[in-house]
Amino acid sequence: MLGQLDTAHPGPGLTELGHGQAHKLGETLANAGIGALYASTLIRTQLTAAPVARAQRLEVEVRPGLHEIGAGELELRSDRESIRRYLETVYAWGLGDLAATMPGGGDGHEFFGRFDEEISAMENSGVDVAAAVSHGAAIRVWVSSRARNITPSFGAEHPLDNTGIVTLEGNSVDGWILTRWAGAPVGPINSTPSAPAHRRDAS
Repeated sequence: MLGQLDTAHPGPGLTELGHGQAHKLGETLANAGIGALYASTLIRTQLTAAPVARAQRLEVEVRPGLHEIGAGELELRSDRESIRRYLETVYAWGLGDLAATMPGGGDGHEFFGRFDEEISAMENSGVDVAAAVSHGAAIRVWVSSRARNITPSFGAEHPLDNTGIVTLEGNSVDGWILTRWAGAPVGPINSTPSAPAHRRDAS
């Protein structure tokens, strides 16, 4: 399964390495003061969220709109051309071309519609700090499009490893500010993250 575009429900669980990463995430966020915890419908995000939930004494709320960007006809392909086509489509959305369509799948309007809806629900949860365990491509595209202090190409230019933490402050009305990416602080627009170590959205 390694290297495949694996976005379908319910998806595989975690490898031994993945369980270790999830355990470490729970330790990293143990004192984060998280008041609400969300995960997508895929098994791997719920398993990743479980150690965080135990550390914070929370239930994981499964939210369908947080799921990964579906690969459509490219599902389970691992060839270079399919992966290039997938990435080109999702990064086109981040740059504003919401009409770009995944082969056999959805477009940017569908993705941002569902993801924005889930973020709004998180904002209305009544807690100061909420965390969501979602997926790499979805996080990179959404944050690049919605954070005011980075360029739309930021997510395409900055990788995000499994359990990499992305921190945003703000809200949908006044705007979002990206403060940390993969543990590194982020400053004004066009700035680049520097040295690994979080608040509102987590992967």
